[in-house]
Amino acid sequence: MERAAGRYMRAPDHDSKSAAELATEIKADFQRSIDQVKAIAEEAIGKAKSGEALTTSLKEKADEALIKMNGLGEQITEIEQKLARGGGEEGDAEKSMGQRFIDSEGVKKFLADKPSSGKADFRIKASITTATTNAAGSAGAAVAPTRLSGILELPQRRMTVRDLITPGRMDGGALEYVKETGFTNNAAPVAEGAAKPSSDIKLSLVTTSAKVIAHWMKASRQILDDAPQVRSMIDGRLLYGLAFKEEGQLLNGDGTGQNLMGIIPQASAYAVPAGYTAPTPMTAIDTLRIAQLQAALAEYPATGHVLNPIDWAAIEQLKDDVGRYIIGNPQGSAAPTMWALPVVETQAITVGKFLTGAFRLGAQLFDRWDARVELGYENDDFTKNMVTLLGEERLALAVYRPEAFIYGNVAPPSGP
Repeated sequence: MERAAGRYMRAPDHDSKSAAELATEIKADFQRSIDQVKAIAEEAIGKAKSGEALTTSLKEKADEALIKMNGLGEQITEIEQKLARGGGEEGDAEKSMGQRFIDSEGVKKFLADKPSSGKADFRIKASITTATTNAAGSAGAAVAPTRLSGILELPQRRMTVRDLITPGRMDGGALEYVKETGFTNNAAPVAEGAAKPSSDIKLSLVTTSAKVIAHWMKASRQILDDAPQVRSMIDGRLLYGLAFKEEGQLLNGDGTGQNLMGIIPQASAYAVPAGYTAPTPMTAIDTLRIAQLQAALAEYPATGHVLNPIDWAAIEQLKDDVGRYIIGNPQGSAAPTMWALPVVETQAITVGKFLTGAFRLGAQLFDRWDARVELGYENDDFTKNMVTLLGEERLALAVYRPEAFIYGNVAPPSGP
């Protein structure tokens, strides 16, 4: 009877039926088994009441039915537990290494042959992935990142004001020059034997000094040796910082402390010359032309305009009544010019302002130290394997004729 029950409780065919389907079938068999046990029990009770003795065949039938019922009950419990754990399908459950070894076909065949020596071959295969966890098939650590060469630096402003001014050199720390500040011209036609008129000239001594613009950075000797490009980047950034500050000083320096005396604080204020009637309405183009006239009347013909990029973009986009650009050409590649003079765009000048002047004649820039980068040790740098990189320059600015420069507001752009 146990053998019969064992045959009935053989391993289900998991390849063809799911655990849920098997559970349904076994529950149905289990219910039939209960009904069979009940029927045998009722038969036995009836015979006992009538005084009949239970036959051997009835006892065997009862034992077989009970064993079958218990076996089916165990199977139902096992399948329900498996479903509760989330292992709905046999292949869905993650098997342990030992279980995979036991279920291996090679191992089963080896054990079935009952060998006295030899070995069974059991190979484990894992899916290779880019994971970096400590698990089978994790190969992400072997993937090297793609490193682009060089260093992507921040944008740098194009410096232009220095190029407008006449360059020069100086030997000492102070710069002196004599400037004509007044001239009375009494020249006139003179009759024979008459006294000649005299004229007056007034001169003044102007003194200025060279100013130092400097800044520094620290770096370890290791990074400078291991990444030479870092040194070149630091050098370039230090020099750029000097040029950036220099451009602001050349235009806007107020002359206090260690500041240069820039061109704008000394420039003449924009004003429509007497005897000239300005057009109505005024545009930025008109304003710049009148500034050129103002410089020309001061006997210093202008050589350029300085504008903020925002104001120059607004001027270039001025249109006439039919929508045509007045001076701008979207497909043009010529250098920016206005009234035959070059236009220098720089953010060192305030939005809404302009500077027009005779830059070559009216001012001169004197270099005492050229911009340079030096490397050295400071304090305990040597014992810490650190170095100090210093960028500095020393220069002076002479504004010979303030009337050669005109500074004022750019008229709000509008159509003609």
